Amino acid sequence: MTRPLVIFDGYCNLCNRSVDFIVKRDHQCIFRFVAFQSVAGAFLSEVFKIPSEPQSVMLISDGKIYQQSEAALLIASMLKKPWSWLGFFRIIPKALRDPIYNLVATNRYRWFGKRQVCRMPTEEERRLFPSVEELKLEFPGFKLPV
Repeated sequence: MTRPLVIFDGYCNLCNRSVDFIVKRDHQCIFRFVAFQSVAGAFLSEVFKIPSEPQSVMLISDGKIYQQSEAALLIASMLKKPWSWLGFFRIIPKALRDPIYNLVATNRYRWFGKRQVCRMPTEEERRLFPSVEELKLEFPGFKLPV
């Protein structure tokens, strides 16, 4: 079984802080991370037919892709307590959760700011950010568009 992949907006300050939050609390290195804007992100966009400008964090786990509040709550549920307790909110229907998620996602640059350059992993984080070559081994048969 492969480790879950969190796909995030590498320019978004809120998204980058969320990645920092997860990395700090993911002591077992469960998660891997890919910025939408990276070459690895372009490859995953092709594999999973992700729109070019997604408005949501995404989680790829066990071959399935999760978006919006479902992705955020599943990520939280995989962390240690007390953060895993946030997964309890999955009992609330997506039709009620996602509009709140979408409000934040739509306003994320306005409220939290935007980086001038896409996030580059630090030397310590590099092992958590798979290369496109590693992803090609995980998802064989797919090629980057020319």
